[in-house]
Amino acid sequence: MSAACFKAWVHGQVQGVGFRYSTQMQARQLGVLGYAKNLEDGSVEVLAYGEPQQVEALIDWLKAGGPRSAHVDNVLVEAHQPAQVPHSFTTG
Repeated sequence: MSAACFKAWVHGQVQGVGFRYSTQMQARQLGVLGYAKNLEDGSVEVLAYGEPQQVEALIDWLKAGGPRSAHVDNVLVEAHQPAQVPHSFTTG
């Protein structure tokens, strides 16, 4: 598998609206591993690891606004080299 890995920081109304759990469901449907976790500044950090096409689809979903309950203002994305390969997608 030629894996891709990216970290994304999602800013806007993304905490307290089921964003992490919706992201987890979307990632699992796409076969993407990683996590979604709340940060102290009110944003959500997403690690996406998997086949490049599926990872890109998850990032596109984040940029499109994620779940209907959220309001995404900005998504920052950068390539990431994980120390360990994730085994699932969690909401840490």
